[in-house]
Amino acid sequence: MGQITESRRRQIRHKGRMMTLSRSDKSNPVSLMAYSAPPATAALEAGVSVMPFVAETLNDELSAAAYGQPRNMDILMDGGRRYMLTDATAVYDGSEICGWKLFAAGGT
Repeated sequence: MGQITESRRRQIRHKGRMMTLSRSDKSNPVSLMAYSAPPATAALEAGVSVMPFVAETLNDELSAAAYGQPRNMDILMDGGRRYMLTDATAVYDGSEICGWKLFAAGGT
């Protein structure tokens, strides 16, 4: 495990909260710790509804649950809010995936 993984792990464990990720058919739900930065002031003034929801997570929970790669149309639950993934970008530490940056829309 490299420094990128350890740094990311500390930030997500310190500032993150529990979320659930599942396939669009609600199969294979995985509880995971993820961090989503609060919206910037400019986003609040323009209206949060136009801004995508971005959450950062580790790959630990996904690989332990054999979830595979997050993909479009997966459902991310944050508390009572439901988001649909529009994109997922792998975060690498050297040649290994250490986490994911999840981009989502919705929030209903």
